[in-house]
Amino acid sequence: MLRMEADPHQELAALVRAFRERLRWELDHGVVGVATVPAPRFGVAADVAAPAAAPVAVEEEGLAPRPSLEEVRAELGECQRCRLAGKRQNIVFGEGSPDADLMFIGEAPGHDEDAKGRPFVGPAGQLLTKMIKAMGLEREEVYIGNIIKCRPPGNRDPSPDEIDACEPFLRRQIDSIGPRMIIALGNAAAKTLLRTDTGISQLRGRFHTYHGIPLMPTFHPAFLLRNPERKRPVWEDLKMVMAEMDRLGLRRRS
Repeated sequence: MLRMEADPHQELAALVRAFRERLRWELDHGVVGVATVPAPRFGVAADVAAPAAAPVAVEEEGLAPRPSLEEVRAELGECQRCRLAGKRQNIVFGEGSPDADLMFIGEAPGHDEDAKGRPFVGPAGQLLTKMIKAMGLEREEVYIGNIIKCRPPGNRDPSPDEIDACEPFLRRQIDSIGPRMIIALGNAAAKTLLRTDTGISQLRGRFHTYHGIPLMPTFHPAFLLRNPERKRPVWEDLKMVMAEMDRLGLRRRS
């Protein structure tokens, strides 16, 4: 936890050091695609992702503390902010460790998720659980969520207005958890988080950043069920994440 220095010169020096460390990390890892403007396709609000050494919470009198997941869920309520509210069975808020180092973000709930109110519990979710275990983790040690929290009819892609209504709550979840790394699963998640129209095939395989957090895009588990030959490149993506987690000393079985 970083506390603001009483001496403004020391404070400025600390910020410069953090900035330089982040630039060095990005050069070492070939990071591209830092989100600085909203993507027209998704219509999300602009929010600059400034480089940082790691997600940092600043404690200073007068600044609100980061929200708890319970507070974010209470703010969401029985959401009626978009047209999906009338067709859902359950809001799928997300689940996992409230202080997870690693966060998985997918697109939207499917049929099984809508029925149970839990993310990634159908066949794609079973594959995701295997992927997490292969990384030396358990589902309970990571956090799993989606860009939107209600199932689109027929599992269609989320529309821009649905993303606009729901993404602020995802951002609040990320603020609450403070993950050190994010894995974006599939096109919609990667495009929304990175503010880009570039497809997942071009985005995957290298680190990007989301508000200073290293982010690895990769194929969605549902896509892998239809295209099992793509499991190998996904494993290469996950190995890059594991190597970086080990370098940072994050929780993971070897």
